[in-house]
Amino acid sequence: MPELSKTYTSNEVEERWYAQWLERGCFTADPARVTDKRPAYSIVIPPPNVTGILTLGHVLNNTIQDILARRARMLGKEVLWLPGTDHAGIATQNVVEKTLKKDGSIKHRDDLGREKMVEKIWEWKEKFGGIILKQLRALGASCDWSRTRFTMDEEYSKCVTKVFVDLYNKGLIYRGKRMVNWCPSALTALSDEEVEMRQQNGHLYYFKVEVVEEPGTWLTIATTRPETIPGDTAIAVSPKDERYAHLIGKHVRRPLPLENQAGIPIVADDHIDPQFGTGVLKVTPAHDKADFEIGQRHNLPQIDIMNPNASMNELAGKDLQGLDRFEARKKAVELLREMGDLVKEEPYQNNVGYSERAGVPIEPRLSEQWFLKYPSVPASQAVVAEGQMRFFPDRWAKVYDHWMGGIQDWCISRQIWWGHRVPVWYREGEVYCGETAPEGDGWTQDADVLDTWFSSWLWPFATMGWPKETNDLKAFYPTTDLVTGPDIIFFWVARMIMAGYEWMGEMPFKNVYFTGIIRDKQGRKMSKSLGNSPDPLELIAKFGADALRFGIMRSAPLGADVLFDEKNVELGRNFCTKLWNAARFRQMQGGASEGEIKPELLSSDDKWILARLSDGIAEVTTALEEYRFSDAAATLYRFFWSEYCDWYVEATKAVLNGSDEARKANTLAVMDFVLGHTLRLFHPFLPFITEELWQGMGFNKEMPAEQGGDTIMFAPWPKSFDEAELAYFGLTEEDAKFSAAKQEVVNLGRGLKSGANIASNKRVRFVLKPASELASHEVEVVKILLNAETLDLDPAYAAPKGTPVVLTPFGELFLPLEGLIDVDAERERVKKEIAKVEVELEKVRAKLADENFTSKVPAKVLDDHRQRETDWAAKLGQLQKMAEGLQ
Repeated sequence: MPELSKTYTSNEVEERWYAQWLERGCFTADPARVTDKRPAYSIVIPPPNVTGILTLGHVLNNTIQDILARRARMLGKEVLWLPGTDHAGIATQNVVEKTLKKDGSIKHRDDLGREKMVEKIWEWKEKFGGIILKQLRALGASCDWSRTRFTMDEEYSKCVTKVFVDLYNKGLIYRGKRMVNWCPSALTALSDEEVEMRQQNGHLYYFKVEVVEEPGTWLTIATTRPETIPGDTAIAVSPKDERYAHLIGKHVRRPLPLENQAGIPIVADDHIDPQFGTGVLKVTPAHDKADFEIGQRHNLPQIDIMNPNASMNELAGKDLQGLDRFEARKKAVELLREMGDLVKEEPYQNNVGYSERAGVPIEPRLSEQWFLKYPSVPASQAVVAEGQMRFFPDRWAKVYDHWMGGIQDWCISRQIWWGHRVPVWYREGEVYCGETAPEGDGWTQDADVLDTWFSSWLWPFATMGWPKETNDLKAFYPTTDLVTGPDIIFFWVARMIMAGYEWMGEMPFKNVYFTGIIRDKQGRKMSKSLGNSPDPLELIAKFGADALRFGIMRSAPLGADVLFDEKNVELGRNFCTKLWNAARFRQMQGGASEGEIKPELLSSDDKWILARLSDGIAEVTTALEEYRFSDAAATLYRFFWSEYCDWYVEATKAVLNGSDEARKANTLAVMDFVLGHTLRLFHPFLPFITEELWQGMGFNKEMPAEQGGDTIMFAPWPKSFDEAELAYFGLTEEDAKFSAAKQEVVNLGRGLKSGANIASNKRVRFVLKPASELASHEVEVVKILLNAETLDLDPAYAAPKGTPVVLTPFGELFLPLEGLIDVDAERERVKKEIAKVEVELEKVRAKLADENFTSKVPAKVLDDHRQRETDWAAKLGQLQKMAEGLQ
């Protein structure tokens, strides 16, 4: 086999292997290959916005998908990982509009008109829309790129239209004027899920109004939005509020606008909380959802005082007309103050809805929109509640069930130009809804487009050729897994489940894994504005894709938020280096590759590493089956770094440096066996370096082409040993106990060096007073692991006074100190250390004895102090033993 280079060059290896995988069609699924013996595994990518670039959130999500897909291939399944992008209506149109405004092409989108603007957006999409998918390749994503889909593709768009028409004909889609969330920037309606609540520091303004029928009687009202007073059509009180019961049915004089101080009624409504503010609420039916409902109950008129861009219109009055809503707020307060109607203002914190895409406060607005009554709700709720579809972590099932139980109609129309246009046409009072335009002249198509999520809720089946019964649909639907964030459980997951039942008659996926949110070390959500979100491509260039994948997976517990630290990526790179060096070490020993393991020649260390391998395979397999990816990564790290490299490889030097060629060949066979299995275990996490080593070590040579001969990607997933294999290798409980005892001897010996303040890399003499007979080979192994100059066996050893000693499973182990330390100086050092520790121990015990402290501090602080007491006490005990040994 060709010799591995001294260092691993990740960038060159990654680029080379990805190109080869693509050239060989390793990621391409074939429904014709699906059989009972080769079952299908499918997963659809959560389509990133066509405007998107790779973030650490994408890295986490797509690494998990890639791990699932790569392992499924190794399990002998036919794998379809279907990629694609979402047209992202509002976000994409915003990007293009801003670009055109910046370069001076337009001042407003109306300058171009609908047709030309859509052309510009398509041009932008063709030029920039595929960036994120290309970036995913750098991560190693093994998507079937031949099946890449886009939600505005012609065939996909036909699916969207078909679904709209179907729901319209079923009476589930209707048009109505209702209160919606309105984005004054994008000039479109938004669904509740597209509104982000943010805490704001504002003011509560108290103003007074006079009762018309009782001159001189004034009521005080508290509001955060005085600019909407011109839209008030009533004031409301609680019917149970005795302060105002006698005024119900009378009127007050609305203070604004000045030229139209109309009398508006006082109504009683159970919605009013007598404890909030003054117990009197201004009712603005056209500008507040709760007020709209009050208005409906009391048949109140609706006065819309704002333009679509949230500036004030003529109904707001001449003093406010033309002002932006926030400027109008200041002006309204000023007018109230001048009139003597402003009672007071005070700081107030409240939650304000923001447009998730445009980042501006939304306006509740009365608007004519298209709405959808959700289909297939009972089946979609039951499939999760009954456990047929599993959520990981399962706590999200309760969140899902709660939302499904209180589901409200979905506002599906948007007032933008980029997207799937509503397939409804109008002509002189006639309405036509169809998959194609109506025949005849005079028809005008509805100007609205559909919410982006209206197309993406069809993603699992519309991407596979529906409504045709394609081979892909037959083979790969329903899909196996979905990996997504919990923030779109309602946006997307719930809606896909309903769509799956409505048009496919079954659930769209069997398992849903919800990732956590990537946060920085301070727990802050990563964002460009905070400057705490590193560029994944820069991390890949610096550390390698495998390092980034492994680093992020080690720190991603099931469903929990991920505290990202670049050190974890650095650790991932170090791990790859360790793997590379371990392979090079094996290669440098020479000998036959993957020779036969002869059970009769196995040492206790060989048996131990084989047993640990079997256990490791079982642990990793179970963790992946339970979607505990970080646990799987932790097991891989422990097994390879600690058990294989730190223990086994070091122990093998007793054989490899010896003269028994048969034993040496057997040890090399064990090493090859372990490394071959380890590379396969690592492949889903570290696809590039494992492929390079699989080929470089020659492990592919004896494998059939389709089972690892061409690429490790299709090598069989390792299995833990069955009873026959355990018996063949002779792995018993006694072997495990002996190896554990040997490791305890080594750890205790290392502790002797540490306790004597001797550097771990300093080679020293140990003496073992054996409790029983030990094979010379085992003594040599212990000597190597202790990094000992010599390890003398002396049943009659009489240790000089002060010699550190420890009782081990193999007998008493001594560390003679002659020539190693200055006993007097060491005695003085330990004495000073004891004094310091006693002071610290006294401090913490004094605090724990102080009831004023223990009764007031949080439980965590108290626990920390108790732990500190335990730690200091243990430290003191160690030092006192050292002092005794130095007497």
